[in-house]
Amino acid sequence: MPGEDIDWKQALFEYVNVINAASLGTDLRKLGEIPDREHRERLNERAQLAARRDARWAIRTARSEMRVKIERYQSARGEVAADLSIHLVRLMEQRNQVWSEERVERERLRFVREGKIWRLTTVRPLPGERPGELAAEELDEVHDPWDGEKKAAAPSVPYLNPNAVYGSKSSKVYAGAYATSDDGWGYGGIGRGTPYLREEAVAYAERWWNEPNPAYENFEVNCTNYVSQCLFAGGAPMNYTGRRSSGWWYKGYSGKEEVWSFSWAVAAGLQQYLAVPRALGLRAEAVYDPRQLKLGDVICYDWDGSGRVGHNTIVTAFTPDGMPLVNANTVSSRHRYWDYKDSYAWSERTRYYFYHIADEF
Repeated sequence: MPGEDIDWKQALFEYVNVINAASLGTDLRKLGEIPDREHRERLNERAQLAARRDARWAIRTARSEMRVKIERYQSARGEVAADLSIHLVRLMEQRNQVWSEERVERERLRFVREGKIWRLTTVRPLPGERPGELAAEELDEVHDPWDGEKKAAAPSVPYLNPNAVYGSKSSKVYAGAYATSDDGWGYGGIGRGTPYLREEAVAYAERWWNEPNPAYENFEVNCTNYVSQCLFAGGAPMNYTGRRSSGWWYKGYSGKEEVWSFSWAVAAGLQQYLAVPRALGLRAEAVYDPRQLKLGDVICYDWDGSGRVGHNTIVTAFTPDGMPLVNANTVSSRHRYWDYKDSYAWSERTRYYFYHIADEF
């Protein structure tokens, strides 16, 4: 109708067109149309980093598509705040071979009405690969019988999904065929020579990269919980100790009590667990070149070089040149290039830890 206000969704549509065009890497000048200077600089920085990397390895984006979902929005007095999920699908090419890369990012956008026109004013990425301040617990000097030495436990707990109803799910996640306790939670030992089924770990990673498995709790920062599930699906046996600061295990909730180890759900905890040599159970060898990794191996990310890991991924494919492609949660990602230079969390100080999971447990 003549004189009717232009809907704020038109401004949203224009924003999506800009970032989709920029994701092709052909013309970053389009980012200048985004009014939020801070977000514009964020996008420009990561686009340039990814472009330099792709040029180095002769990778190009053959096609890019974005699917946007409005998760929720609120409007009042000429303003709208909207939470979006942006599903980016890109067809990548190297040496005339192609693969599909996907990730889902979440953003909060603010629109303001000026006369009869709605304008985008601010864009804020919602929780991503760099975790915020986690609740700290006292360091506990523990002895893990599979580690063979004393070590300090990881001092933080995962964020909890605020939409979860505690105690509403009855998780049935067992410790594999070698569990000997009556309730199947892996109190007993494991058999030597149990193979790591890498294809099974990858199949699980592919199935659940963009939705939570209802057999497990889902955390706001879910990257390590997801990687642990993948390792377990590949045959890695849980080391149940009953203490959150030792072993590698998961049971879910008992009432409102969190019944899982830090190493299962906290990024630094899993990295510390993989770094310690042990004779039995889940174990890994540190390697120093990403091309030494195999399917089902793990990459850990220390974003600011502080020595504390903040993100974990699992290897699910390779480029034609043999570089790993990874799956992850928190920012749900599938076949993403391993170095994460297209992440807001990445910095020049970022360090990587590469772990080759043992072929047998």
